Amino acid sequence: MSRRDDLWRKLPPRLQDAMAIAIARVRGERMPAPPMPRNPDASVRLMIAPANYAGQGYRWSRAVEANPDVSAMNMVYDSINPFGYPVDYPVPGRIAAHSRRWQRAQLKALHEIFTHMLIEAEMKPLGSLLGGDVLAQAQSIRAGGVRIGMVCHGSDIRLPSRHAAADEWSPFHNDDWVPVAALEEVVLGNLRVLSELEEPTFVSTPGLLLDVPNAMLLPVVIDAEPWQTDEPVLERAVPRVLHVPSNPLVKGTAEIMPILTGMHADGLIEYVTVSGVSHVEMPALYAGADIVVDQFRLGDYGVAACEAMAAGRLVVSHVSEQARTAVQDASGVELPIVEATIGNLGEVLRDVLAHRERYRDIAAQGPGFVTTVHDGRLSRTVLEEGFLFRD
Repeated sequence: MSRRDDLWRKLPPRLQDAMAIAIARVRGERMPAPPMPRNPDASVRLMIAPANYAGQGYRWSRAVEANPDVSAMNMVYDSINPFGYPVDYPVPGRIAAHSRRWQRAQLKALHEIFTHMLIEAEMKPLGSLLGGDVLAQAQSIRAGGVRIGMVCHGSDIRLPSRHAAADEWSPFHNDDWVPVAALEEVVLGNLRVLSELEEPTFVSTPGLLLDVPNAMLLPVVIDAEPWQTDEPVLERAVPRVLHVPSNPLVKGTAEIMPILTGMHADGLIEYVTVSGVSHVEMPALYAGADIVVDQFRLGDYGVAACEAMAAGRLVVSHVSEQARTAVQDASGVELPIVEATIGNLGEVLRDVLAHRERYRDIAAQGPGFVTTVHDGRLSRTVLEEGFLFRD
């Protein structure tokens, strides 16, 4: 902690609030008007807040609005939206954290306008109101007649001790990625929040069902159109293998790189890795690849793998049998991701090279899988049946 942070923490809360609001005014940050759904006369009016990781709060909102009886919007603090994912109701982080006026107005709007609220990642939807206690905030929102649901995204609910015991490739065997003991306490606290609320709970990826067994799988949603391509797969003499180390410690980049660079040096593959590339540039990169190697530490899959499948690329990644079974049980279709671990990635890639036709068939299943599971229709059904129209 820096000396500045230490001095800030020692200031009385009222002084912190006054100083933060003054800084917000100087920087042109203003308290937004109360949120209003597109159709305020809809029988179900849903607010999803406040994380919007990978733009999912926004996409789930659009998915449920395919039902004319539902109007939805998402909210996010701009301080946790650095990549600029679309959002219906952005709120400046300083305003959310320090404006009691905004916090009270937000609670009033929820009580008077909305029928349902889906709280993401056990994050506080009302800034620092009620001491910044997410459980107290959820209970206060619920006390006004709003139905509460919870959706877990990943590290907010993935228990490090459980994951490390179950998976030899887990990133939680050491503190290289995150301080494991500290994260363990955070996750245990979040699990207590879910247990205390006893409200409908969802997880965005199937592997998280191990941590919240009573939850429902709420698939991530992607717009497949920008990723679609007619570029062939595995027809080059030397296939192009792409790895995007957006989070190297979670993706296992350091462990898989010697395998991929070695195969590249031997002339077996053309290994391409990119970083710092904008999201709008990614469809062209995927279209130019034959194989996308995704992540090898978590045993799950998410938005990046879905985008690669939508492009019809052969996705190679570590996804546990539990996660594969869970998504097939929920959707009726098999996950077309080729299983590999850090220990056998080279062997798997050599098998791809030796049996190209078989793996072309797997890659060809990707776009259909994404349409069935991740275009928003299944997510809408899950929310309708498990939350919005649940008795």
